[in-house]
Amino acid sequence: MGVPEQLAARMSMAEQHEYLRARFSRRTMIRSGAVTLGAVAGGAFVPGAVAQAATKTSVPTQAAARTESVDGALVAPFGRHLAWGSDPRTEITVSWQVPVAVKKPFVRIGAHPWDLSHKIDAEVRTLFTPAGVGASGNHTQYYVHAKLTHLRPGRTYYYGVGHAGFDPAEAHLLGTLGTFTTAPAHKEPFTFTAFGDEGVSYHGLANNSLLLGQNPAFHLHAGDIAYADPAGAGQTADAGFDSRVWDQFLAQTESVAKSVPWMPAYGNHDMEAWYSPNGYGGEDARWNLPDNGPDKKNLPGVYSFVYGNTAVISLDANDISFEIPANLGISGGTQTKWLEAQLKKYRASKDVDFVVVFFHHCAYCTSTAHASEGGVRQEWVPLFEKYTVDLVINGHNHQYERTDVIKAGKVAKKLPIGGTAYPETDGVVYVTAGAAGRSLYAFTAPVSYEGHENEVESVASFVNTKGGKVNETVAWSRVRYLDYSFLRVDVTPASRGRLATLRVRGIAETGEEVDHFTVARRGR
Repeated sequence: MGVPEQLAARMSMAEQHEYLRARFSRRTMIRSGAVTLGAVAGGAFVPGAVAQAATKTSVPTQAAARTESVDGALVAPFGRHLAWGSDPRTEITVSWQVPVAVKKPFVRIGAHPWDLSHKIDAEVRTLFTPAGVGASGNHTQYYVHAKLTHLRPGRTYYYGVGHAGFDPAEAHLLGTLGTFTTAPAHKEPFTFTAFGDEGVSYHGLANNSLLLGQNPAFHLHAGDIAYADPAGAGQTADAGFDSRVWDQFLAQTESVAKSVPWMPAYGNHDMEAWYSPNGYGGEDARWNLPDNGPDKKNLPGVYSFVYGNTAVISLDANDISFEIPANLGISGGTQTKWLEAQLKKYRASKDVDFVVVFFHHCAYCTSTAHASEGGVRQEWVPLFEKYTVDLVINGHNHQYERTDVIKAGKVAKKLPIGGTAYPETDGVVYVTAGAAGRSLYAFTAPVSYEGHENEVESVASFVNTKGGKVNETVAWSRVRYLDYSFLRVDVTPASRGRLATLRVRGIAETGEEVDHFTVARRGR
């Protein structure tokens, strides 16, 4: 992506961003007719009105004429994806793409497909990637977002996305409508799903098809989302960067994400240096996530929300990763302080039974590729134990692995398949669910999963520390499955005489169950 490898290895994400901006200067690109004024002046992306003006004044004449002459009736939206706002009972964002610039994008919404009288204007975020930064020629992407507020809890809505010339309320376009259901006002049973490391592939598509069958209320993506940057070192020298992969990814996930809020955390492959100093400028264009995190500028993928009786916290482990340090320390410690404040708040809330935390780099994993991240163990694991977090979900390692119950780095309680953990007294369970679609990794120990159990007393592995890899032999690796899979979690509030439960299941791409266990807690 433009920085010599010997330099990139010594530069932070912000330094590499500045190098690229200097190299692909405004003068150089305008001389070659390669970039719009908005992309140079505006950085990662520019608002729709500015982008439209830039397109009219700065791109080569032929391209400008082609853009301006497009009839909106001939442009179909694609890549629809939903995301909760800070309060899933009343807020949701509808997002999508269009292949060319359009005028006056909007969302229509109503309680019935024949009544879409509410029309909400949408925001266009234009993302430009010049030739030389990536594997493609000049490529402009148009991401559109409309945040909906003041919705009613527990209500199913119909919606359609459009623009001037393309109105989803017209009879011949009713087939383009989607639906979503807001979170209930009170505690009710629900299901959510999770995985990490998807990318664009047959296996990713197959897992998405199975997700629909689970009828989840929302889906968590634990980082390394599309793999437009396949190297994943967070360096501008990463080979093969191709922004067009995002077009393929959002089209692939649309079958689920158009009706199921798709909530990502950011991994190492999601840092793309061209767009912004923190590497997340591209993500800012593509997603509209809850804005209740500690640092929207540097950590846009850090946020929380409450659905029913369950609080969910998304973290950015790039901030504390010793293994891939491109953004190490970017928050200056504010993320960890915010995490503790969130955990303290949720544990004090009478409305919250469970706290689920998800992020990319693994606290505990025995993969031969990345294994465990010492930064997570150092910064966050003590907080998970202090506030008795109920479930931690990671990606990064492309396989399924589940631990016993862990406290202070050791097995506090063995958790066999079908067992039950009690976080208030036992400790924390960690699940690596990184087999959503990318090529699989390996284990040093034999696989061991439901119906094929192969218990071993210890597993040879390593942990990434500030000083490098440190070998370790661990006893906490309970389930190891090496094929494509995802996580299903069924949440049941407490009822008279019964505990509140999370029933967690590992499900293979084939539909086979490879693991199941329960997390139980007294209801509030």
